[in-house]
Amino acid sequence: MSEVVWSRAEWQSLAEAHHERVSAHADAFVDRRSRGTKHPVHDFLFTYYSFPPAKLKQWVPPFGVSLEITAADLESRPWWQTDRFIHEHDLLRLNEHRFTNREREFAAWAAMLCTRILGRAGRFTCFGLHEWAMVYRQSAQQVRHQGYELRLSTEELVVFVESQPVCCSHYDAFRFFTPEARPLNSLQPTLDSRPDLEQSACLHANMDLYKWSSKLWPWTGSDLTGECFLLALEGRDLDMRASPYDLSTIGYEPVKIETADGRAQYEREQRDLAAKAAGLRQKLLDRCESLAAIRA
Repeated sequence: MSEVVWSRAEWQSLAEAHHERVSAHADAFVDRRSRGTKHPVHDFLFTYYSFPPAKLKQWVPPFGVSLEITAADLESRPWWQTDRFIHEHDLLRLNEHRFTNREREFAAWAAMLCTRILGRAGRFTCFGLHEWAMVYRQSAQQVRHQGYELRLSTEELVVFVESQPVCCSHYDAFRFFTPEARPLNSLQPTLDSRPDLEQSACLHANMDLYKWSSKLWPWTGSDLTGECFLLALEGRDLDMRASPYDLSTIGYEPVKIETADGRAQYEREQRDLAAKAAGLRQKLLDRCESLAAIRA
């Protein structure tokens, strides 16, 4: 790979943009955690997606890029002082000799998944029913987000779910369906069938770009990881606005998928998110193919 060098002005601008992109969200989660409080929408980005908020805030270049730095730059960023980086001749770069076989194999797998999804038509017919299937035929004491009312009664919710075609293609959403809801799904996704079933309309498949990019951090670089984080945040927002929970008291107006107008709104927002995800998925694919080709 030919050397790419970013000047101090170039990378400092990117690092500042990354800080503005993610720091407020990461700091808010840490503050909530210290006070023992929870946010039903945003905490998901730090619990289900387990990338530490401290690492999310740290800016690193992607593999293949060298940075012009000073001793002061290095001193102020202790995460650059590990053996994952090489510092010589006032340049800093990721150390390809620290890239493991396990990471290489994962990069190849993620590239394959991205390729499959990019080559498969999206199915915009799920309307976010997965969140409803997670509370289908549950009692009020069983629902996940205690403290927030459901917008429909238990009986109304059952009638609505049973009136719709349930077609969730995402294993990590499907596995949280209630036992009674699973047979309603036209697909029965498994962990092994992920590459065969995931598709570009799926809210969670698009949110997972953050998961895959963060699993390959620092090699993917913080800019891509941060962009994927914001996309996941946007997806989570739509996910919970379309859910059966009433979150209006904390500023989330529902997308009422139990109505025809609400389902049309959901599809519009779903399509917008999928369009944004396509560009990031291609970036992640390109990055993963480069990583899979590393031979240290």
